[in-house]
Amino acid sequence: MAAHQTASMEIVLLILRLILFGVFAVSGISKLLDPEGSSKALREFGTPEEFTKFFAYALPFAELVFAVCLLFTSMSWVGAVGTLILLLSFTGGMIWQIAHGRAPDCHCFGQIHSEPVGKESLIRNFVFVVLAIVLIAAGRNNQGIELSNTSSGMLEMLLILSLVVLGIVLLGYLIKLTDQQNEIVRRLGLLEFASGDIDPVERNSAGDPSDGLPIGAPLPDFSIRDLDGRMVTFDHLLGGGKPFLFLFVGPQCAPCESLMPEIKEWESALSHKLKFVFVSHGEIEANKVKFANRSRTVLVEAKRDFAGSVNAKWTPTALFVDSDGNIASHIAGGDIALRRLVEQIKTRDLNEEFLYFLGLNGHKRPNIGEAVPEFSVTDINGYKIDGKDFVGRKTLVAFSSPTCGHCVKLMGQIRDWESRRKPSDPELIIFTDGDADEERKLGLNSSIVVDKDYKTAAKLGMRGVPSAVLINEEGIIATEAAIGPENIWSLIGGR
Repeated sequence: MAAHQTASMEIVLLILRLILFGVFAVSGISKLLDPEGSSKALREFGTPEEFTKFFAYALPFAELVFAVCLLFTSMSWVGAVGTLILLLSFTGGMIWQIAHGRAPDCHCFGQIHSEPVGKESLIRNFVFVVLAIVLIAAGRNNQGIELSNTSSGMLEMLLILSLVVLGIVLLGYLIKLTDQQNEIVRRLGLLEFASGDIDPVERNSAGDPSDGLPIGAPLPDFSIRDLDGRMVTFDHLLGGGKPFLFLFVGPQCAPCESLMPEIKEWESALSHKLKFVFVSHGEIEANKVKFANRSRTVLVEAKRDFAGSVNAKWTPTALFVDSDGNIASHIAGGDIALRRLVEQIKTRDLNEEFLYFLGLNGHKRPNIGEAVPEFSVTDINGYKIDGKDFVGRKTLVAFSSPTCGHCVKLMGQIRDWESRRKPSDPELIIFTDGDADEERKLGLNSSIVVDKDYKTAAKLGMRGVPSAVLINEEGIIATEAAIGPENIWSLIGGR
């Protein structure tokens, strides 16, 4: 029985050695394949610049030496001690960074796998620490089964090692080739934009502009702390006579970091005509490390409520807002869309009336800036309505259908809005393809026009049902069609 337990323990110790060998061999080789990434990670962890290049090679070399030691029982105990020292050093550095509100990229496995330090990386390191301690506690002369007891065992071990190293090398180069391919695709996208020859492309993952707030709607107000802990609202930022470029970023967003050199150039080139506002999330201290700049406005949300309200689901994302505080672009999500938006901004007069920028997805140009066309219709109560009725007052023109469930919901919201309508609220006209008698049963005070086949509604910018546009006091269509009840109410700042 004792002999059986001893044999089982030797197998367990061998397995622990092989696990730690695999972890440190992969870690060491992957770091050697990406010395620049290793140097960058070391700088973020506080290593002085003059030592980063040395440690970028010395650290993975040490990992490989200790990994090889773990393969031989005569050196395994030394390897376990070495891996424990490295693990404790790594873990101590991670805890220090987290305690100071920072989350640098650990670059733990080079290009194969890298992530910002956090609970997961600490737990992973703790598991490996336990494995190393078990090997150390077993004693120098009790490190399990020797792999190279026979010549065939030695050959098998060397073959396994060769295959592991070859696999890691091939994987590293595959990752590099993938990155190069992505860069080529990105540059081709920019060349397409520069040539003006961009075919409409459906990008479902990017969402539709109808998911976000429509162009022309007022930007929702917010109350968010800046890097100094002061509460900032949108009213505080308005009044400077400049439009805004809101950049939604994150302290752990790698694409955001790669874009920062370009963003700095944009700030320098456009600061005289545009105000940059960074909206991040997480801990203030972590954002100070990433985005602090004396001339830069950086706001830090706790839960990304404001970002969610404008549909900035990802980072980096940009949104252009005009000097009156109205949304003037579709959401630009990702580096290609963001660069395209900035290139368009560079070429336009930002004081232009009804200035706006469309997204990348080939969306139909809205009727913004167009005068209401000539028409004449009669509402369900016999009142005549024509284009002249839109002059001298703001008017929200909604498009509905009784067969649309969302439209039914909208009609109930309109009834509630009418009951507490303020004098400053716009007029409301509803175009529908329903039956006049059925529409009267809704009991609404607003004008309802039965418009079969939506012949008149189409001239006013209708984009499906329910949707709506806002027409200003001059009889000019001031917004794109807002789709869905929530977006419709956003045109007038809520209900």
